[in-house]
Amino acid sequence: MSKYLVTGGAGYIGGVVALHLLEAGHRVTVLDNLSTGFRESVPAAAEFIEGDVRDAAKWLCPSYDAVLHFAAFSQVGESVARPEKYWENNVGGSLALLAAMRDAEVRTLVFSSTAATYGEPDRAPVTESAPTVPTNPYGATKLAVDHMLTGEAAAHGLAAISLRYFNVAGAYGGQGERHQPESHLIPLLFEVALGRRESISVYGDDYPTPDGTCVRDYIHVADLAEAHLLALAAARTGEHLICNLGNGQGFSVREVIETVRDVTGHPLPQALAPRRPGDPAVLVAAAQAASDRLGWRPRRPELTRIVADAWEFARSARSVGSTGSPR
Repeated sequence: MSKYLVTGGAGYIGGVVALHLLEAGHRVTVLDNLSTGFRESVPAAAEFIEGDVRDAAKWLCPSYDAVLHFAAFSQVGESVARPEKYWENNVGGSLALLAAMRDAEVRTLVFSSTAATYGEPDRAPVTESAPTVPTNPYGATKLAVDHMLTGEAAAHGLAAISLRYFNVAGAYGGQGERHQPESHLIPLLFEVALGRRESISVYGDDYPTPDGTCVRDYIHVADLAEAHLLALAAARTGEHLICNLGNGQGFSVREVIETVRDVTGHPLPQALAPRRPGDPAVLVAAAQAASDRLGWRPRRPELTRIVADAWEFARSARSVGSTGSPR
């Protein structure tokens, strides 16, 4: 049994990872200020501290074996409108967390990074050696933390692994997506199916893809969580490893819409809209490093499985209210 601090563990991914750690027999403390997370998303068996990651030194002590760091703002549009909010929290919070870890002699960190660090890749699948040219402050702050971890590992012996996610979806253990505002395709489609939205916007149908719509890599949140547990075991002193996480295959916007139609039984009206600036035609991960170094492969790659699990959560969450979480 190990003891882990999960920052941002009241969020979607952090909550699912915390649950996986508990199911593996570990002790878990969740640190979250609930600015975007939900108290009911913290697993019942976890200790909960309502607090800010910038104050982690108040609670971090040598009894912890590692930290899993999810505490970040992640809305791309908001990061463009309010970049200072993202630099202060995502970078400032991470800097404070690393200082607290040094003081407490906690020497292992798994960091929730993002494919947004790559910006608009000119080839697919995207490998970890692709140029990192983020196109928004959100991606830039995550990349800054990645650089921070490289220096921390070299100078202070930190064992660090950054996991760069592509599109995360699905649900696990009563935990699913609840962003405010919502910007992800699958939960937006559920809003149409549940009568909260009239139609779904398709941004461009003239991309150089088989059906003209953008292609994205979707990964089940439970597969993502399993990668974090493997990363804890694979982290090595003085090394900062970066791994992409994805299925390695892409699904177009139209394929996702058709799959959600099949799962929900709803017609899902569409409205064609102009292309959005900065949307690459194809964004798919090459996850060979995660396979080689972590021993990880996605076990739930089917889009129907991902959508069905997410839909079960969306319907259950609706039955208990927009801010409730089914158990």
